[in-house]
Amino acid sequence: MAKLEPPDIHHLLAAIGWVELGNPLEARNELSKISDEQRGHPDVLEGEWRIHAAAKSWTAALQVARRQIQAAKSHPAGWINQSYALHELKRTQEAFDQLLPLAKRFPKISVIHYNLACYACQLGHLEVAKRNLARAIKQRGKDEVKKMALADADLKPLREYVRAL
Repeated sequence: MAKLEPPDIHHLLAAIGWVELGNPLEARNELSKISDEQRGHPDVLEGEWRIHAAAKSWTAALQVARRQIQAAKSHPAGWINQSYALHELKRTQEAFDQLLPLAKRFPKISVIHYNLACYACQLGHLEVAKRNLARAIKQRGKDEVKKMALADADLKPLREYVRAL
């Protein structure tokens, strides 16, 4: 896919900045300035997903993630975002099932393994969660994953295990 060109890239970056500042309303306003021809660009869709996620509008985020998948099937972002939105919508088994095939397609992407660990943990599959956490550690490093895991409510059932890593 072609890179976004000015002014669209500037609007996208501004939208992301507004999201990071905690202002999804201004982020949406900035995103609305992107040309119609570029609205389906994977980077624009990622920005739109982030806006919905920041606003905790998970149904809208799920719809955008599915558009991301259609726009770039070989890129994992849409699939990761789809599973995350499903999990937030309390459809954790579906989130796990949708994300699991990506672990084989993209074995070096730590967030896939980390999210699978979270979903497995919430589903009560603690051994599966531990294996996926180990894979995330292998890709991202023990200290970083351990720090994230200790702060992650989804991994609370594994808190003692994580502390011992």
